[in-house]
Amino acid sequence: MHRRRWFHLVSIVAAVAAVLVLFAACGGDEKEESKSTPAGSATKAAAKAPELEDGVLNVGSDIAYAPIEFFEEGTQNPQGLDIDLAKALADELGVSAEFTNTGFDGIIGSLETERFDILMSAMTVTEEREKEIDFVPYFIAGTDILVAAGNPKDIKSVEDLSGLTAAVQIATIQVDQLQAANADLKAAGKPEINVLTFDQNPLAVEQLRTGRADAVLADSPVAANEARLSEGKLETVGLTIPPEPYGIGVRKGSPELKAAVEGALQKLIDSGKYKEILSDWGLAGGAIE
Repeated sequence: MHRRRWFHLVSIVAAVAAVLVLFAACGGDEKEESKSTPAGSATKAAAKAPELEDGVLNVGSDIAYAPIEFFEEGTQNPQGLDIDLAKALADELGVSAEFTNTGFDGIIGSLETERFDILMSAMTVTEEREKEIDFVPYFIAGTDILVAAGNPKDIKSVEDLSGLTAAVQIATIQVDQLQAANADLKAAGKPEINVLTFDQNPLAVEQLRTGRADAVLADSPVAANEARLSEGKLETVGLTIPPEPYGIGVRKGSPELKAAVEGALQKLIDSGKYKEILSDWGLAGGAIE
């Protein structure tokens, strides 16, 4: 975490405060790079991408992270920001989108073994992950802490979890954040955080609901959504970790597909369809430019 390569994070902090949940627009270098994508390049690149020769964009996702991706209640119909964006990208590429539900902890390995073409699963771009796969950044989000209503343990930061129990989804960036916090707490001679990991975020939230955890760490839009659905039983404490970009994952060695996805995303941005989709989910503040 804590990459600042393409995104000027300082410029979005004010926007975060304004919307309570951390979302902001990217600027600067990324914007200039996007403008360099020529019109029609998505279609041309798609025609060269062997992954799309069957007319299908296969998308891998851990579909249990509302509102980014989740199943409509009582069905196996995927919904959410990533789902709608993936469908729009597929439309631009002249193919259809199909989704494969897979565990987040093994999603990069599944991409590398060609179980699907790309991954879209609220995955934060990190230097470690970039060593394994390539990314096309498409959204900005940070980390928030979900607590019981009234915040009875007065938790305002990760460090305030010292001696308490935090639940979190396995393999997420929040696990790294908790591990880093524990290293600092140990060095300072303070009690460490008891970290409980679960296969899916809803299972982590259930620990908080039942009192077996004092807090849940999750991406800011997800934490905010859980608080909204809790009917006043849960709340968020606000920004705790600076924002980072989500990335569409592409296998290394697939430059044609990466170029096609980049071009299609730029077309969605230029047409306004991109922000329309984000607005549909109440996430327009997390748009990149």
